[in-house]
Amino acid sequence: MKIGYARVSTQEQNLSLQLDALQAADCATIYQEKVTSAKKERPELQKLMSQIRAGDVVVVWKLDRLARSLKDLINLVNEMQGKGAELQSLNDHIDTTTPQGKFTFHLFAALAEFERDIIRERTKAGLAAARARGRKGGRPKGLLKEAQHTAIIAEKLYQEGELTVKQICKQLSISRGTFYNYLRHRGVEIRTNRQQSR
Repeated sequence: MKIGYARVSTQEQNLSLQLDALQAADCATIYQEKVTSAKKERPELQKLMSQIRAGDVVVVWKLDRLARSLKDLINLVNEMQGKGAELQSLNDHIDTTTPQGKFTFHLFAALAEFERDIIRERTKAGLAAARARGRKGGRPKGLLKEAQHTAIIAEKLYQEGELTVKQICKQLSISRGTFYNYLRHRGVEIRTNRQQSR
C-alpha cells in the first residue's frame, strides 16, 4: 500500500501542492503535518512510522518534506526498511523499490559515513595539534554524548569560517547561546570581528 506524507514548516504554507501530487501517485492514506521549523516533534510522522507494514511504500513530494538532514533521512529509511517498507520521493526521483533507487540511497548513506569519517579525522588532528601546543583536549565536560558530537561539529564549522553563526545554528538546530557554550567547552577563541559572529 502507498502511504503519503506531506509537511509544511510554517502555518502560512499550503499543503495543497503536495496533497495533489500524493493523490495522483495513488496514495491510499496521507499523513499531513504543519509544524514550525523550531518544533522538532512531528506526531503525524511518528504515527506513520508506527503503522507502516511490510510491502508498504512511503511516498513524499520531496525528501526535505520527510527529513531535515541527511542523517535524519538515512535513519528514517533504515527504520522503514527494517519493517519491510520502502520510500519513494516524487520530485527527487528516489524510489527504493527499484535497484537504481536502492543504489542511490546507499550512495547517500556512504557519503554521510564519509562525512562522519572526515569530521572524526579532523577532530583527532585538532586534538593532537592542541596537545602539541600544551592545551588539554577531549570531550567537553558536562555534555551528553550527542551534545559532545554537536559541539565538535560546531567548532569545525566555526573554525572553517565559511558560514555565519546564524547559519551554523540553523544547520545544527541549536540556539546562539548553546552554540557559544559549545565553543567555550571546546576551548575555542571567539573573535567578535569575524564574519561568523554576526
